[in-house]
Amino acid sequence: MFAKAVIAPALLLAAQISIPFGKPPPRVAAPIAPIETAGPLWADACRDSDDWEKPAPPVRIHANTYLVGTCGISSILIVGDKGDILIDGGPEAAADLIANNIRELGFSPRDVRIILNSHEHFDHAGGIARLQQLTGAQLYASAAAANVLRTGSPSADDPQAGVLKPFPPARVDRIVQEGEMVRLGSLALFPVATPGHTAGATTWHWGACDGGVCRQIVYADSLTAVSRDDYRFSAHPALVATFRKSIAKVAALDCDILLTPHPAASNMPKRLLGLAPLSDPNACRAYAGSLTQKLDERLAKEAAGK
Repeated sequence: MFAKAVIAPALLLAAQISIPFGKPPPRVAAPIAPIETAGPLWADACRDSDDWEKPAPPVRIHANTYLVGTCGISSILIVGDKGDILIDGGPEAAADLIANNIRELGFSPRDVRIILNSHEHFDHAGGIARLQQLTGAQLYASAAAANVLRTGSPSADDPQAGVLKPFPPARVDRIVQEGEMVRLGSLALFPVATPGHTAGATTWHWGACDGGVCRQIVYADSLTAVSRDDYRFSAHPALVATFRKSIAKVAALDCDILLTPHPAASNMPKRLLGLAPLSDPNACRAYAGSLTQKLDERLAKEAAGK
């Protein structure tokens, strides 16, 4: 169970928004890559693979929101009337795969105006520099993430420092604060600071309407206590407290459709097959519960000397 998160007023307002600022006009005559048909194609292409660089077909998740990443790494395209927003660039080798998926949907990579990021590791940020070249987009990031994205070098205080690969540095064009709306025409996305897995980790949420069917979509960061072999989270109580606060924030969000940087973390393969619900108002709370369990298990192992 979770204590209710203490969230800044601006963030609380963002969490309560139930519809986006208008529905973007369609650029195509009918929805393309609908989940009913594209979901099974995705599952067939991946076949339980979580390979970060294995191509996967694009899937329309809901309304103007599309999954355009690889089998093991999510990249989210949100289409608007004044341009598009892309969240996460995958590893370096996935950048062109993501751009190809955007083209396969009938959109142009050059219409991507803004790139956002979940957290500053090579498997989610390694392709951003290449995607900036392909799209001309600006990169928005949290202050802590920006320091890493600009250099491509992991932060020294990252629990995985020493085992993380460097990645091509990207140009950071704007620093975003928690609860600050990222607006592009009809699109409105809100960042939630969820440090833990990395210092600059960010969860994103927005509303999307398909006709009269509106859903709150949350792209929740990984928030897993992963580290190099000699790192002990129990020796860093402040970081453990940060993890718990971030997990509580995710649990408190208005959340109909949960997406995660690694598709398997939110049971996406089964959801794309229709074997589990795509929309579930309890999804963020359940996800937060699983994260708390994993964190507690990690701390218990450390206490047992394992």
